[in-house]
Order: sequence, then structure tokens, then C-alpha cells
Amino acid sequence: QVQLAESGGGLVQAGGSLRLSCVASGRTFGSYAMGWFRQAPGKEREFVAAIRWSAPSTYYADSVKGRFTISRDNAKNTVYLQMNSLKPEDTAVYYCGVGPIWTSYDYWGPGTQVTVSS
Repeated sequence: QVQLAESGGGLVQAGGSLRLSCVASGRTFGSYAMGWFRQAPGKEREFVAAIRWSAPSTYYADSVKGRFTISRDNAKNTVYLQMNSLKPEDTAVYYCGVGPIWTSYDYWGPGTQVTVSS
């Protein structure tokens, strides 16, 4: 059973930074991808960033390019999302997911709340 657990969310002022973590367990992930998504109140879940376990390929939504950085620690089965220059519109519940490719996800974590005040 694959389990994902996000942490690191919180309340931060605009312009500030947060680092989210997602620990994966329950299987080996080989060439799987892990991604971060977010969902703001009243909006659909949207893609934020993704990374493959076995290759350095990374992918970002245009809205976060240059501000967010996704990285991984294979030994810890952990993926990080460093978020800098945060804006109020980044406020959302952030979810991590794992799947065979960066555009398809099979498992999701429960999410962590990020709130950016203006």
C-alpha cells in the first residue's frame, strides 16, 4: 500500500518562503514521477511541479516557474517543494502525488495547507 505524507505548510506573509516535504512509503518507485498539485477554495486542483525519481527531469506550471523548485532525496523517499516569493494567490491546499509518468498519478497524500497573507 503506497502512502504519501505531506508536511511543511503554514501561514506566511507575501514574499516569504516555505518548504514542503512529501515522504512516500509502501513500494519502490523506480522510474515513477512525483508531483505537487494545489487546490484553492472553489477551484479545481491544478498542477504545480513534478520530478522523476530516476532522472533529473523537472516540470513546472508557468505560474510558479522561477519561484518554486522541486527536488528529491531518493535515499529518504522524499520530495521537496521549495516555494519562494510567495504570493496570496499561492494560497491553497498542496497535495503530492506519485504515478508512472509526470502527467498521470495513482496515489495522493492528504494535503497540507499553505496560506499567504498580503
